[in-house]
Amino acid sequence: MDRRRAVYGAWLRLRRDRRAMACLAILLAETLLVVLLPPLMGLEPNYCDLEAGFWAAPSGTHWLGTDDVGRDLFARLVCGGRISLLVGFAAAGLSVAVGVPLGLIAGYRRGTWEFWIMRLADLFQTFPSIVLVLCLVALVGPSVVNLILVIGLLGWTGIARLVYGNTLSVREQEYIVAVQALGGSTATILRRNVLPNAVSPVWAALPLRVGRAILSESSLSFLGVGIRTPQASWGNLIQYASGLSVLTGRPWVWLPPGLCIVLTVLCLQFVGDGLRDAMDPRHRFISH
Repeated sequence: MDRRRAVYGAWLRLRRDRRAMACLAILLAETLLVVLLPPLMGLEPNYCDLEAGFWAAPSGTHWLGTDDVGRDLFARLVCGGRISLLVGFAAAGLSVAVGVPLGLIAGYRRGTWEFWIMRLADLFQTFPSIVLVLCLVALVGPSVVNLILVIGLLGWTGIARLVYGNTLSVREQEYIVAVQALGGSTATILRRNVLPNAVSPVWAALPLRVGRAILSESSLSFLGVGIRTPQASWGNLIQYASGLSVLTGRPWVWLPPGLCIVLTVLCLQFVGDGLRDAMDPRHRFISH
């Protein structure tokens, strides 16, 4: 009951944050649009309209014009949003799925577990992330699944450290000691007593992790080692801007996907800030 009351109180505080709620509404609308528009409007991202021609300007038929082979850029923008959002949310979910258990074990078991898990996290963080991602994607091949696996598995360290720090403080609480004295197993204590109290910072960090994953996918696709044509993503749509003629003479080609990335990452940032303040009201007063 106390946990439900705490969740409800956090939701009420989040609702009072107009900026976070507005950004949350934008993200929900964006997700619905990229999921529902293709079947409702019959959008075909790989259909080449030879009558419209190559690099056609925006018109009533092609709202954002066509690309270098006559494909509708609006259809590719919407369908590319599916891929970019899928990679972002799935990679962030994978980072949480790996980082939370490792952080719990390191913080609760201490000793050898703590040493090896934290040293492994240090090892992952010593490499420049974009260089490591580039090498691994080049090694395993550029596909949606491989991007999710690489970005997700390389992003667990921040989540693990958050959970590790909270677990260190929670494990010393009197109710944990009482459960241990009553013979509670380690798995039961971690699942029922430690996890609910140690995982709250993860919810605030999750939107930020999604934003970083989207930026990673966009960067890799722009560099040509991420999502590759003919499959569309916001990152490889911006790749058209690498040509000077498109960059200066056809802004409708690369500006919409760029704005989508900026808007999405900013909204995720503000939602994360709102969740952080809602779950820890003291931070609002400390930061101000």
